[in-house]
Amino acid sequence: MAHDSFVIGVDFGTDSVRSVIVDARNGTVVSSEVFNYPRWNEGLFCSPSENRFRQHPLDYVEGIEHTVKNCIKSAGSSAAKAVKGISIDTTGSTPVAVNARGTPLALLPGFENDPDAMFVLWKDHTAVEEAREINEHAKKFSINYLRYVGGIYSSEWYWAKLLRVLRTNTSVRKACYTWVEHCDWIPFLLTGGEHASNIKRSICAAGHKALWASEFGGLPPNDFFATLDPLLDGYSLGKFDQVMTAAESVGRLSGQWSERLGLPPGTVVGAGAFDAHMGAVGGQIEPYFLSKVMGTSTCDMMVAPLEDFGSVPVRGICGQVPGSIIPGMMGMEAGQSAFGDAYAWFKNLLSFPIRDLFMHLPLQDGADFKRLFDDIVEKIVPNLTEKASCLPPNPDAEIALDWFNGRRTPDANQALTGAIAGIGLGSDAPSIFRAIAEGTCFGARAIVDRFIEEGVLVRGLIGLGGVARKSPYIMQMMADVMDMPIRIHSSEQTCAFGAGMFAATAAGLYEKVEDAMVVMGSGFDKEYQPRKESVGYYAARYQKYQNLGRFVEKAAIN
Repeated sequence: MAHDSFVIGVDFGTDSVRSVIVDARNGTVVSSEVFNYPRWNEGLFCSPSENRFRQHPLDYVEGIEHTVKNCIKSAGSSAAKAVKGISIDTTGSTPVAVNARGTPLALLPGFENDPDAMFVLWKDHTAVEEAREINEHAKKFSINYLRYVGGIYSSEWYWAKLLRVLRTNTSVRKACYTWVEHCDWIPFLLTGGEHASNIKRSICAAGHKALWASEFGGLPPNDFFATLDPLLDGYSLGKFDQVMTAAESVGRLSGQWSERLGLPPGTVVGAGAFDAHMGAVGGQIEPYFLSKVMGTSTCDMMVAPLEDFGSVPVRGICGQVPGSIIPGMMGMEAGQSAFGDAYAWFKNLLSFPIRDLFMHLPLQDGADFKRLFDDIVEKIVPNLTEKASCLPPNPDAEIALDWFNGRRTPDANQALTGAIAGIGLGSDAPSIFRAIAEGTCFGARAIVDRFIEEGVLVRGLIGLGGVARKSPYIMQMMADVMDMPIRIHSSEQTCAFGAGMFAATAAGLYEKVEDAMVVMGSGFDKEYQPRKESVGYYAARYQKYQNLGRFVEKAAIN
């Protein structure tokens, strides 16, 4: 490897984008930068009460330009010249309608403020009815086209979201040439793509969200979609002819984007993938270890040798796709639709009266109020964590379901809602917070139980992401609930690091991404062991969680 060989990993998260320049020789971070999406953070184009969450493409375009340029500025011009490759990860499924040139409609005149012309964020659940129709429709075919996505199609995914937008927005329907995942659009943008038919699709997004499978020869036939709704006629034709693993290059940085980012002309651009999948690589995933990327939601990743699986489907998960995480291995995905979001919801619930009352006070300095308010809100969850950790074990304490944003795994059902039972006049904020924390851990155990029920070995857990590193309380609870150890990766930015590892591989600095993982990975710095005195306590509480879940699900059906 050359003396100076740097790579850039770009991680498009739910609230912000982060870029890192990494030394491919040893994994040292040269510089990093974060950009908060301005329109998203103002709450524009979203309606939580309608489960509508949209992001403007300008947030993404401005974000990658700002973060990469500032990384270069911090690292110096000599570092910029040494950059060999750049790769990106994004949330998903987060697709957008584009015209024939591959331009998201929201970047065109007349569509600037139309939410349906923007990226439909992973957590958008406006397509619940469309997902239900897809699941019913699939039963009519002799081939089970849902077999590799756990047998259930979700409203969080590609086709349900497309059908919903086509049905409800005539202007977008007429202007839409195709529907593109965020992780596929950014590489197309960076390489100067000029026609949407040339967009190269990632096997990660295609397999886990769009029903692509080699056994089907690609996507299900056009007839599957056209008979579901004529509006989908043709949308599967010629759009997924080429799928790529994240270890491959989609091309080189265009002259325009080379200038905009301050990178050498011809820098290699790797194929994109979802954040959790690249995050699992950045977190040095191992076969049969469940890598839990814990943030607003969780994405639980697992890899296994292909020869161990063949074509046997795993029921009720979010898909099994060869090469979606590590090329040459089966990639499996599960997850929870709300994890950190559950704690954020409770924090916002508690902070509402503070915000509302202070807004009506005759304050002299609004800036002082904002600083005070932000400081108070920032301390709510740490304060609740401290108080909850002091509560004695109570078998009859409040119990909560973690389905605040529906249920992703096992058995996707985004129409389900969270619940808290056992509330009395003695219930206070710390006890409710403890119930929510337990609920998120119980939801995590339900995923492990499903893998085991389906014959998939789970050897241990790897914790990645903000919650894993910042909350010993929840991580110790997780180990106790699971009755297995959980190792915490030392990197706070495993998704961006994973993108960097793939960039190094796509640029030819490493023959395979596993080699990059060994050299560039930073290892683990903490491990939580289950406490014997707590395992039995949580096992009994888990039964109550399951009973509450069955009750709520039955009530929802009825």
